[in-house]
Amino acid sequence: MQPRSHEDTKNTHLFRVLRALVPSWLPWLLCLASLSAQVPATNWAQFRGNARLTGVTTSAPPVALTVRWTYDAGESIESSAAIVDGAVYVGSSKGELLALDLETGKLRWKYATGEGGFIGESSPAVSDGVVFVGDLAGLVHAVDARDGKRLWTFKTDGEVKSSAAVAGDIVLVGSYDTYLYALDRWTGKPRWKLQTDGPVHATPAVHNGVIYIAGCDETFRAVRVADGKVLFEIPLGAYTGASTLVDGERAYVGTFNAEVFALDLRARKIAWRYRDPDREFPYYSSAALDRTSNGRAIVILGGRDKAIHAIDAASGKSVWKFATRARVDSSPALAGGRVYVGSNDGKLYVLDAATGRKTWEFDAGDAITASPAIAAGRVVVGALDGRLYCFG
Repeated sequence: MQPRSHEDTKNTHLFRVLRALVPSWLPWLLCLASLSAQVPATNWAQFRGNARLTGVTTSAPPVALTVRWTYDAGESIESSAAIVDGAVYVGSSKGELLALDLETGKLRWKYATGEGGFIGESSPAVSDGVVFVGDLAGLVHAVDARDGKRLWTFKTDGEVKSSAAVAGDIVLVGSYDTYLYALDRWTGKPRWKLQTDGPVHATPAVHNGVIYIAGCDETFRAVRVADGKVLFEIPLGAYTGASTLVDGERAYVGTFNAEVFALDLRARKIAWRYRDPDREFPYYSSAALDRTSNGRAIVILGGRDKAIHAIDAASGKSVWKFATRARVDSSPALAGGRVYVGSNDGKLYVLDAATGRKTWEFDAGDAITASPAIAAGRVVVGALDGRLYCFG
C-alpha cells in the first residue's frame, strides 16, 4: 500500500468535518468525488494501454482530428507508442528507441539498441521512470525515461517481438527462444522462466496476479506471476500471434485458424468461438472491448480479410463489419465510443463503435501495422515509411 500524502490526509479530514456538520450534503460530496475520479487518462503506458490489454481509455480525442505533428524516424515503425507524462516513446527498425515531446513532437532523446538490435513489434512499456523494450537481436532493454541512459539489458536466445508488461517489481516478456521470462525490474536478472512449445510472440496480459497468454504452440495459458507456475491450459488448436484481452472472468483472442475465442477463466473452457461465415482469414490483431454501445459489450479486432470485426461479447455473434482495402494487423484503440485502427491500405480509420460507421480517415501513404496509442486527447501511431503521427 502506498503511503498517504499530506494532501490526502488533509482532504480526508475536511471530508470528516463536513460529514459531521452537514450530513445532508453527503450525496452531493460523493457525486463530486465520483466525477473527480473520471478525469481523462493522461497516460498510455504500454501496448494496449493497460495490463489487461483492453485497448480502452477515457481520454477521448476531439471528434474532428487534425495532424498536430509528424516525426521521421528514418526506418519503419511497427512498434506501438507509449505515452507517459507528456512524452511519447516508440521504437523503430533503425534500432532506436525514441522519446518525443507529446505537445510539439520534438526529440527529447534517442537510445541506440546496438548492432542488429532492430525494434520490430515490441512496444515500450513505461513504469516508474523506466522504459522497457525488446529487439530482434534478442535483447530486453531497460532505459531511463528522463535521459535515455541504459540501465540494464537481458539477452534471450531469440527475437523479442513481445511487448513487455510490468507487474509490480517483475518485467514480463516473451522471446522466440520459446520462453516467457520474468525479470527483476531493477537488475534485469531472471526471477523465473517458463518454456513453451513454440515462440512466445504475444504480450502477456496480467490480472489479479495471473498472466494470461496464448502462443504459437496453439495453447492458452494462465500462469502465476509470483513463481511462473502454470495454473491451467486451454488448447486452441491454432497458432496465435495476437495478445489476449482480459475482462473479468473472460478472455478474448483471435487465431491464425480464422477464429476468435471467448474463454471462460473460471470454468477453464471455451465459452464461444466466432468464425466469419463469408471469409476465413487469420486474426493477428489484438482485440479491444467496448462497453458503451447500447449497454452491451462488444469485442472489436482487425482481420487479414481486410475487415474490422465487432462481435457481441456475450453471444459471439457478429454485430458489424467494416471493410478496408488491405489486411488489418493493427490492433484497435477505443475512446469516447469511437474505434481508432490502422490498415495496410495506409489509412487510419475512426469508426463509431456501436455501428461501425466511418466517421473519419487519414491517408498516411504507407501501411499502418502499429496500434494507435491514445492519451491526453491525442492519438499517436507510426507507419511503415518511418513517419510517426500525432493527431488531436
